[in-house]
Amino acid sequence: MGKIHEALGKFEKRQSLKVISQTRSITGSARTKTAGAAAANPGREVRRSDAPHIDPNLVVYHDSASMEAEIFKVLRNNILFPKEGAPPPSIMVTSAVPGDGKSFVAGNLAISIAQGVEEHVLLMDCDMRRSAIHRQFGFADNVPGLCEYLSKGVELASLLKKTVVDKLTILPGGSTPDNPSELLSSQAMKHLLQQVKNRYSDRFIIVDSPPPQLTAETTALAKYIDGIIIVVRSGKTPKSMVNDLVNVLGREKILGVVLNGYKTPVTERYGYGRYKEYKKGYHK
Repeated sequence: MGKIHEALGKFEKRQSLKVISQTRSITGSARTKTAGAAAANPGREVRRSDAPHIDPNLVVYHDSASMEAEIFKVLRNNILFPKEGAPPPSIMVTSAVPGDGKSFVAGNLAISIAQGVEEHVLLMDCDMRRSAIHRQFGFADNVPGLCEYLSKGVELASLLKKTVVDKLTILPGGSTPDNPSELLSSQAMKHLLQQVKNRYSDRFIIVDSPPPQLTAETTALAKYIDGIIIVVRSGKTPKSMVNDLVNVLGREKILGVVLNGYKTPVTERYGYGRYKEYKKGYHK
C-alpha cells in the first residue's frame, strides 16, 4: 500500500489511531469511465443525464454500485455505528497538506450518510480561502454562503442550498474574505455550529476545513467539533506532517484516517467484481 500506509500502520500502534477507510481518488475522466461502465452493464445504477453538472468525482452519487461508493458506505457505517458511545453529530474533514482530497472525501461522505434511511446532512464549506463544495454540486462561484453569514449577518436560511441528493443541504463558503481566521474563530461561528446541531436531532454536520498547519482557523473550529477525520494521500503525505496534525488537533476527537489515492491491486479488483455480481443477484 505504499510507504505512507506503512507509516500510518506504525503510527496506529503507537497512537491508537484507526485507519477507518481506504479509497482511491477519481480523476477527471471519471465521467467517461462511468458512462462506459453503464454501457457494459445496463443493470448497474449509474446517473448521468439527470445531473450533468454534478462533479464526476462524487462517485457515491454517480455510481452507487462502484467500489469507491461501497468504501464510502463502510466509512459511513463506521461513523454511524461506533463500537462505543453515540455517533458524533458534527464531523470535520481536514488534511495535512492541500491536494490530499479532503473535499472529495467530505462530499462523498455527506452523500453516503444522506442516502441512509433517516439521516439528514448539512455539508458546510469552511475552507473559505479555496471554496470547492458549491462547485461539486453545480452551483456558481458567486453563490453567497458562510462568509456572508459571518461578515454581513445575512440570514442563514437564505444561504442554505438544497442539492439533487435528498436530505443533503450545503452551506457554501461564499466570497473569499480578507480575514477568514478571525471569522471562523468568532463567537458567531461557534453559535452557528451549536444552532445547526441542536435544531435537528437527526442531522449530521460535515465540515470541510483547510489544513491546520497552513491556516489558524481549523484549530479554532476543532474546539467546537465532535469528531475529526484526517485525509492523507497514499505515497504522498509526509508521515511527520500527519504526526504534527494529530498533535495540533488532539487525539481524543480524531475518528480515524482516510487513505486516499490508494491503487487497488488487480487481484482485489477481481474479487470485488465477483462480490458485485453476488450483490446484484441477491437483490433480484
